Amino acid sequence: MLKTVQRFCPDEGCTRSVGEKLARVSQAPLRLYLSGPLGAGKSALVRAFLRALGVQGPIKSPSYALVEPYAFSSYSVYHFDFYRFFDQNEWVESGFRDNFEEHALCLVEWPEKAAGVLPPADLLLHLAYAPINEAQPEVLTARQITLSAHTPTGLDTLNRFELLDAKE
Repeated sequence: MLKTVQRFCPDEGCTRSVGEKLARVSQAPLRLYLSGPLGAGKSALVRAFLRALGVQGPIKSPSYALVEPYAFSSYSVYHFDFYRFFDQNEWVESGFRDNFEEHALCLVEWPEKAAGVLPPADLLLHLAYAPINEAQPEVLTARQITLSAHTPTGLDTLNRFELLDAKE
């Protein structure tokens, strides 16, 4: 791991803001992986990311289709959701490897379901529940987002994210 940054998000608006800012600084090719428990905000962050790129209309969850592609003029974006994988070999058999080898931006929810066969992440986002205050630790409406750069591409993206985040 080259660098790690943490963001505390007290509400979904903050989580969306992280996704929007990441979209503004991301360039293909990039592999951005999102992990965390159910309901932690992975899909909300991805939807905000895609909206910031200019995707209009409904943004479908790839929970059943496994992937939703989006074509832009100079690159493609693939939104993967591997939650329903039972075996990492399902990724191998799916033929998704080609999507990761082209000039594309790959957003992957539940990458751990394809651990060992999935190409390494450039940037890994881990979303976790966090108490909003110490007086009520059982109220977990906030999120802690940990962004970890694992490659030079991820580090460059994370550095640009930090610069943009500091300005706004």
